[in-house]
Amino acid sequence: MQHSDPISRVAALNARYRHHAASDVLAHALRDADAGRLALVSSFGAESVVLLHIVAVARRDTPVIFVDTEMLFAETLVYQHELAERLDLRDLRIVRASRADLAAEDPDGTLHRRAPDACCALRKSRPLQRALDGFDGWITGRKRYQGATRAALDFFEVEPGTGRIKVNPLAHWTPEDVRTYMEENRLPRHPLVARGYPSIGCRPCTTRVAEHEDPRSGRWRGHDKTECGIHFENGRIIRQGETA
Repeated sequence: MQHSDPISRVAALNARYRHHAASDVLAHALRDADAGRLALVSSFGAESVVLLHIVAVARRDTPVIFVDTEMLFAETLVYQHELAERLDLRDLRIVRASRADLAAEDPDGTLHRRAPDACCALRKSRPLQRALDGFDGWITGRKRYQGATRAALDFFEVEPGTGRIKVNPLAHWTPEDVRTYMEENRLPRHPLVARGYPSIGCRPCTTRVAEHEDPRSGRWRGHDKTECGIHFENGRIIRQGETA
């Protein structure tokens, strides 16, 4: 790589692609030595199909990591299978917590009730970090409109604590951009969106959302928690938005 220092690499990448469209940013990043070896991390959630489609068009053999917490909605698992076939994803990697870790930390499957952060770390964050070993960076679906903490989100950033690069091709997109892209490309929506789930996580920790509520208010309702822990610094959860 041209720059061994991730901060320098990110600065160079942002300067190089600052005025590019999302699809161009992603297509170039997948072939740019400064970005290194990348994987797409996808939840196969409400808006995930957009980034999955862009990746499939740009480079179908891009590794796609899907974390199966084994507490997901059946609809999410069916949707994941259907999208993988429809988009012809050629390197889909489904990862889960180890049997030993589950037996030691959540033998009766009730950890999500007692300690939701610990459950997310066990079933999602740690399996993902293991899956990302060997990659120089990962692609996310985060966008500036998802909250004040993302208002200045760049296409490329350094993940604190790991030195990996995070690529955010949709950083500048609006909700209207997402809807338009899905309609123009005739992409199937997650079946739970029409049933009142605009943000979809694990089945025990996701509830329907009323029209007047924030889209993420159905996640961990009743808990002081808004993030699964995918985005974190030095092992500490950054409470903001979702992946892809």
